[in-house]
Amino acid sequence: MAYADVWLPIPPAEIDGLPGSFNYLYWNGQEDFPADPARCVFYVVPYMKRPDVVLRPLRAMTGIQVVQTLTAGIDDVAPAVRQLPAGARLCNARGVHDASTAELALTLTLASLRGIPGAVHDQAAQRWQPDLRPALADKTVLIVGYGAVGSAIENRLIPFEVERVDRIARTARQSERGPVHSRTELPRLLPDADVVVLSTPLTDDTRQLVDADFMTRMKDGALLVNVARGGVVDTKALLAELERGRLRAALDVTDPEPLPAGHPLWRAPGTLITPHIGGFTSAFLPRAKKLLRTQLKRFEAGEPLEHVRAVAE
Repeated sequence: MAYADVWLPIPPAEIDGLPGSFNYLYWNGQEDFPADPARCVFYVVPYMKRPDVVLRPLRAMTGIQVVQTLTAGIDDVAPAVRQLPAGARLCNARGVHDASTAELALTLTLASLRGIPGAVHDQAAQRWQPDLRPALADKTVLIVGYGAVGSAIENRLIPFEVERVDRIARTARQSERGPVHSRTELPRLLPDADVVVLSTPLTDDTRQLVDADFMTRMKDGALLVNVARGGVVDTKALLAELERGRLRAALDVTDPEPLPAGHPLWRAPGTLITPHIGGFTSAFLPRAKKLLRTQLKRFEAGEPLEHVRAVAE
């Protein structure tokens, strides 16, 4: 009996409980494909590989039915959907990165507010130099992008006794913790925010959402934390504010990315940068395996898949 192929970026033997109706093949971006891509019906996109690498087999996947990312964002893969056979579904990894990304958002916020980068330099120089730093307690935090990650960030903010959390999403709604405002409310909410955390997907609507006008509305001394995508922020406009010393930034993502040596963002005052590691923790692999088991069992049974973000026409 011939089984349809499923391409996995994790060795199949390392994922317990996979349904038995498929032929599982390991491919994590190597030059050679493990089999004819035309036989693949379910393609799991390799994690943390360049777009040109992960999109290469899609051109030949004429029988593909599901493209499953291991990222929450699908901006690198979404343009390829229009080239897929009609009905092929693109699913993201909602839930896999929530905890880790929210942890990093809090880490970046606290490290920046409490001056940890400066303390590291002082330790290297054996310099004892206490100074008064802002606390997260009693601050107003604005979360721009209130999906699963944004909600996880708020869950971790509450124990730090923040004064208020305001929430922004594409459309207004009510959450368990209070109202979620639409992006039209940004001009009203930005001037009150001490910390602005970006956790929104990168789409045509959010590309360079944080532009010069957005940052002009932020209060003096406010901190911008980006755990979303670099393209959500206008880098040139951000640099202007950082070099003036009016705003601070803690960035896990940048535009361009990877940030090249010599880029002025590396040296911008009041800036903390990590190399896009929001979801890259020990929590990733167990959650990714659980997602793949669930999705493949649903696919085998003909049940609706979770986290479908686009369907080819």
